[in-house]
Amino acid sequence: MWDPEQYLRHSGPRLRPLLDLLAHVPDDLPGSPRPRIADLGCGPGGPGEALAARWPGAHITGYDSSPQMLAEAAAHTRPGRLDFAHADLAHWRPDPDERFGLLFSNAALHWVPGHPEAFADWIGALPAGGVLAFQVPGNFDAPTHTLLTELRGSPRWRDRLGEPARTHPVLDPAGYAALLAPLGPRGCDVDAWETTYLHRLPGPDPVLDWTKGSTLRPVLARLKDDPAARDAFLAEYAAALRDAYPPGPDGVTAFPFRRVFVVAVRR
Repeated sequence: MWDPEQYLRHSGPRLRPLLDLLAHVPDDLPGSPRPRIADLGCGPGGPGEALAARWPGAHITGYDSSPQMLAEAAAHTRPGRLDFAHADLAHWRPDPDERFGLLFSNAALHWVPGHPEAFADWIGALPAGGVLAFQVPGNFDAPTHTLLTELRGSPRWRDRLGEPARTHPVLDPAGYAALLAPLGPRGCDVDAWETTYLHRLPGPDPVLDWTKGSTLRPVLARLKDDPAARDAFLAEYAAALRDAYPPGPDGVTAFPFRRVFVVAVRR
């Protein structure tokens, strides 16, 4: 269960990678009479607004599997310009009749096991000059994740929560580039890079608050019917995070966050 309100509590820092990714997408997208854009994992609709501002003549459809996110996103609907639809990205493939010029995904594909397996179909459906652009978190070795794995595997919680998968759900820039460059009849031009942002978060337990909107979602879903257990787990996790990410003298917590970016243009 996604909580759009919790996710948007840190909307400013979450927006910056989206804008950095957009800045590397070519201005001219294929599409007649206007470009067609898919926002894969649209969440509460913010990416769609950024896409509409960048390509005001395009028709954009945001896809998401969460009814809660889609309900929030609906407020951004602009008939004929920006709309939203339910889709599971693990199985979504472009409709050949749509002829998308841009497949765009902001901080979503890491939730899709085996997402690189879809790349051949996605690139294959793009016209020449069509673009696949995405960014995903690359912080799975960070304390937010390693401490969570340790806690879930501890004697108190392992039977209740189980241990999360230990394999990383994303590749590094070189890994994505190697997969995407040969796709399509003439291959792709690939720009892939990584950035570590230093988010300065105010308030008590801000890293815990951040993870409630993303990383902690599967745990909170399993404990949603047991408030006492939920509070006990959060207290343990919060204490571990405070040690890993102590606030500075000004009360602000420095939170490094690595992200991986990819822009592939079909030749």
